[in-house]
Amino acid sequence: MNKSMKTSALGMVLIVLILMLSACGGSKANNSSGSPETGATSAQPSESASAAQPSESASPEQSAEAAASFPRDVDSAFGKVTLDKKPLKVGLANWMLLEMLLPFDLKQAGITLPFSAANSSLESDVYKQYADKFEELKIIGENTQVNLEAMLAFQPDVIIAGSVSNKEIRQQLEQIAPTAWYDEEKINVRKDWTELLTYMGGVLGQEERAQELINDFRTKQSEGKEKLASRSDETVMFVQVRENAVYVMSAASIPQYYEGLGLTPPDAVKEMEAPSQISLEGLTVINPDHLFLGYFNWTDKSLAALTDEWQDSEVWKGLKAVKNNQVYPLNGELALGIGPIGQAYGIDTVIEAIK
Repeated sequence: MNKSMKTSALGMVLIVLILMLSACGGSKANNSSGSPETGATSAQPSESASAAQPSESASPEQSAEAAASFPRDVDSAFGKVTLDKKPLKVGLANWMLLEMLLPFDLKQAGITLPFSAANSSLESDVYKQYADKFEELKIIGENTQVNLEAMLAFQPDVIIAGSVSNKEIRQQLEQIAPTAWYDEEKINVRKDWTELLTYMGGVLGQEERAQELINDFRTKQSEGKEKLASRSDETVMFVQVRENAVYVMSAASIPQYYEGLGLTPPDAVKEMEAPSQISLEGLTVINPDHLFLGYFNWTDKSLAALTDEWQDSEVWKGLKAVKNNQVYPLNGELALGIGPIGQAYGIDTVIEAIK
């Protein structure tokens, strides 16, 4: 009888030990896939890759670390904004933010476009490699105008907006979701988009990704400058080609090419403070060695481009760049726009053309 009781007691101890070990193992498995408290994702790195050249996603450990840094207070033009969790759905009220957002590790975004969807570069080969990584990329505004009903229906975790561009709809946006306002009076996006990219990295909890994108871009510039060093004595000019007008890009408005690649602007371009409209006759006065035509009908060729008329004239054919076959087309919305994707495309195009 005593022997039976001892055997029974030993069996109970073994069962308890087995249950305790099973509980420990289950707890470890749950923590590795992320918990509701941290908001860590269980997605594999290959599912969320994105980049300036699309790169590998953050490791599960890095994702957990970023998620654990929430709640966080984000600086905003109208006072700090508290984000309770890492944003998974992001709404963009400002069209200039689109290119900043695409390379980050996200799956859902509501975006505002600078032009109509039909004439947007969203379907271009340059953007498509980033856009295709999103499970949902919803258009909530076109021609720089936000559709507030579409923004509300999208239900973003956070909205990112410009303090000047979107000020008139501040109240409506803040009623939809916590809104991070980047200060357009302090951040000059056209001269240096890296500040805005850094700000967005802070909002998204992806600071390291933002710095990686900036570093990659700077490396591309540096390497390009070396490749073009032997052509530095030749003048280079960039123009926007619109339906009824052509605009010369001032040297100050596109430092990514003139300063970043060491290109030489014509004297007239160097003296300009801002982009300026130009006629065909005015173009002959400047007469650069290399001429880049930034078309804004690149996506929708049914739209007109003023230079199409110019190219049939003897005046155009007399240009130095035309005679030497040194006129180069490019996507003006991207190459002459704002952000790491379009400008990286522009640098690659310029290097290939001039070298």
